Amino acid sequence: MPRFSVIVPAFNVQAFLGECLESVLDQSFSDFELIGVDDASPDGSGRIFDEFAERDARVRVLHLAENVGLGRARNAGLGVATGDYLIFLDSDDTLTPGSLRAIADRLDATGDPDILVFDYARTFWDGRVVRNQDAAMLRECHAKPEEFGTAEREQLLRMLMVVWNKAFKREFVQRNDFTFPPGYYEDTPWTYPTTLAAESVGLLDRVVIHYRQRRMGGNILATTSRKHFDIFDQYDRVFAFVDAHPELHSWRPFLHRRMVEHLRAIGSHPDRVPMGDRREFFAKAAEAERRHRPEGAAAIEVTMPFKAGPVGDVVRRAKNRAVAAQPGVKRAIARPLMGGFAQMQRQLPIDDNLAVFASYWNRVPGCNPAAIEAKLRELRPETRTVWVVEAGRKKDVPPGYTTVAPGSRGFWEAMSRARYLVNNVNFPDSAKKRPGSVHLQTHHGTPVKKMGLDLRDYPAAGLTMDFDRLLERIDRWDYSLSSNRFSSLIWERVYPSEYRTLEFGYPRNDVYVTAGAEEVRAARRELGIPEGAKALLYAPTMRDYRVGYEPQLDVAKLAARLGEEFVVLHRAHYSYDSAPGAAGARVVDVSGHPSIERLALAADALIVDYSSLMFDYANLDRPIVVFADDWDVYRETRGVYLDLVSGKPGETPGAVARTEAELADLFRTGAWQNAESTALRQAFRERFCEFDDGRAAERVVRTVFLGEQTPLPIVPLADRTPAPTTA
Repeated sequence: MPRFSVIVPAFNVQAFLGECLESVLDQSFSDFELIGVDDASPDGSGRIFDEFAERDARVRVLHLAENVGLGRARNAGLGVATGDYLIFLDSDDTLTPGSLRAIADRLDATGDPDILVFDYARTFWDGRVVRNQDAAMLRECHAKPEEFGTAEREQLLRMLMVVWNKAFKREFVQRNDFTFPPGYYEDTPWTYPTTLAAESVGLLDRVVIHYRQRRMGGNILATTSRKHFDIFDQYDRVFAFVDAHPELHSWRPFLHRRMVEHLRAIGSHPDRVPMGDRREFFAKAAEAERRHRPEGAAAIEVTMPFKAGPVGDVVRRAKNRAVAAQPGVKRAIARPLMGGFAQMQRQLPIDDNLAVFASYWNRVPGCNPAAIEAKLRELRPETRTVWVVEAGRKKDVPPGYTTVAPGSRGFWEAMSRARYLVNNVNFPDSAKKRPGSVHLQTHHGTPVKKMGLDLRDYPAAGLTMDFDRLLERIDRWDYSLSSNRFSSLIWERVYPSEYRTLEFGYPRNDVYVTAGAEEVRAARRELGIPEGAKALLYAPTMRDYRVGYEPQLDVAKLAARLGEEFVVLHRAHYSYDSAPGAAGARVVDVSGHPSIERLALAADALIVDYSSLMFDYANLDRPIVVFADDWDVYRETRGVYLDLVSGKPGETPGAVARTEAELADLFRTGAWQNAESTALRQAFRERFCEFDDGRAAERVVRTVFLGEQTPLPIVPLADRTPAPTTA
């Protein structure tokens, strides 16, 4: 049997689960089993468990038929565990390197105690690591189990009473029939009884757990709900256990005091018990104090403090509003007239039939927002849509769109009154989200390069970014759209907030499945592509380490090398508006073309560097060639999530060239579309095109705008028919 059973329950934690499991599997001490318990999680947690189980035989997975909660999910893992010791690891926390070896060594040194307690540190989203405030106690009581007396045990019981900072001997747990109860605060009736019943307790003065402090969400105990009333049943269980064990009766006064302290903390917390239920909570707390008061002991007063009452709540909220309003006050002074108009508009009712759209920092309508708006007009025609477009770009907007310029009177009216706000980047900081409005963040690609909070380590890209402001913008989001599970995991981690992830696919990619041969032919005719020619779309991304646009590839030279069989479509990144157009025989400059999707339909193959276009284009199941002449510099200055040049299935989308000569040879020799390149593309499609089935826009509209609860099912990749080529 293994030395340890590490039990990891998971529910809606896909963004952090992989890191948690890796922290266990990468331990230098390998004599363990890892039991993953999928608590009927609606996200990708169950699949992540399965993927790890396929890679490592030490991983076992339990998929529960229904959601039972953390305590009973742990019980499920406990029921199949075979290790000498049990370690309960929360799915968003991690083990520090070398921890299992340190635990094993300490158990050997202390004669295999019933419980071994170790230390932890809180890790914050901003990179701070703060060790447990009770670490000094661990140092002071670092003694052999037989020397661990009543005073030391009382100090231990004053620490944070959680299950995940301890290793429990499985024989001890089974002998005493310890299990977790349902409900909130399930650790309370486990940690007190086990700690009191243990005949021997060992201590390890070492940080074993990194306890993740999520910026928002994730901590169920910080959720405002009547579920916090569960604490009363949990303490009833604690005292019932003590009552059943006469040898533990002397602990009743201590436990009574600890219970009262705990109840006060819960009832006074501003984000736990709902305001309207706090009097009832404190009344039940007073009743629990009387019920569990030891005979002859003095009463301990349990009353609702001022801060927990209605007046204190009003004061707290007013203070928070004043603090939050400081930047707004400064801006209102600078722009008094328009600020006053916006404030007036915000006093009017929200318009349920008004939606504001924007894309690419107020360029012409495009990307996911444009595809969503088109479907919205079809399914909910009563909704009026307004696009935010820079004044200088309005001449390029196709007919049929209503536009407002940023900062204009129309802009403030629309932003203040609209029920729905849709963007693939973010609206201005000055455009505060109104309570009751719904903000959909569509994003504009699958991330190859580091994004969000990950840019803190890459000054070339993140030096000018205000991360506090970024987080304020993220907090506006109600929905975050994702085209694949890979993106979901990254967005939820680098953009931490309480939005709901919609794994629906990218609406802009619908056309790659719905378009027919005539639409492809029309796109090619518009671009002047000769009949029978192979059109190669070259669409590089921007470089943060450079100022201005410098083409990585001499497209005219490439076209000359390839001959009359090929035409090169050159599209500079949209951020380089003033980039000079490409010129040369059999070269078509398409940098100003309004639709990258239409360009992709026309192209027989894609030449890409590190642009997210490769993930969209993969939906067409056409050849992709990676031109990565500055890969090493790009990787070091921007940071990447994928090794595009590795040649690994699921990492590299096709053939790779590191020089212009190699790129030309790939096309001259046919390697751009040989069996090896095709196999790489197939693996890439399977990993990144899982949700793009041609119905993403409809899923978004039905969920966000029509309020439907069950999204349209995803059409399997094998059952989709991509738009055909005509060359």
